[in-house]
Amino acid sequence: MAYTYDPENIFAKILTGDIPNKTVLETEHTLAFRDIYPQAPVHVLVIPKGPYVCYDHFAQDASDAEILDFTRTVGEVCKMEGLEADGFRLIANAGVNGVQEVPHLHVHILSGRPLGRMLDKA
Repeated sequence: MAYTYDPENIFAKILTGDIPNKTVLETEHTLAFRDIYPQAPVHVLVIPKGPYVCYDHFAQDASDAEILDFTRTVGEVCKMEGLEADGFRLIANAGVNGVQEVPHLHVHILSGRPLGRMLDKA
């Protein structure tokens, strides 16, 4: 599948510094920051710095260094936020049916309260 990246999306603008953020952790290939509309006491977004639309785009086209850095950053954020003990949810939405709102790969790390079931049977 061919992916079309929109360089004007909000996360691209955060990466260029056009929109401020509350950085949790920044590495060579990844940025983690607090969600401006948190859905749980801990709600951190983790995004790659490269122009990837969704997780499968990233998994197919990112370099090994980008994939390793992104994965390790997710783990480091969980450690920094102390999420191992009580658990957390990691969400990556993709496409229309996945209700992806921003066309830049991002994962949500949510914790700090019971989150309930992820999906109910439809």
